[in-house]
Amino acid sequence: MTIKMLTMGAMALAMMTGSALAGSSTTSALDDPAKMSPFFTDAGMKTLRSEADFKTAWMSMKPDEQKAVLKDCGDTTLNKSHADFCAMAKKMGG
Repeated sequence: MTIKMLTMGAMALAMMTGSALAGSSTTSALDDPAKMSPFFTDAGMKTLRSEADFKTAWMSMKPDEQKAVLKDCGDTTLNKSHADFCAMAKKMGG
């Protein structure tokens, strides 16, 4: 009986841990509309602002936010979907 209870407890713990790990996905700074909207002219965030406006928005970011964006731009998967933005960000800060 004790072995059965320990086994069931271990299985329950394993299932809960697996669910918790699967639900804790990390998000990219590039996918945060609040941070990214100053860089785009449209709500769909497809058209970048001019280089001067981009620079103004870039300089208004905190240094740690800039580093997070540049780090995300270094990820090949994220860079593919944000190629134009990342090219401009790298030009501004890295």
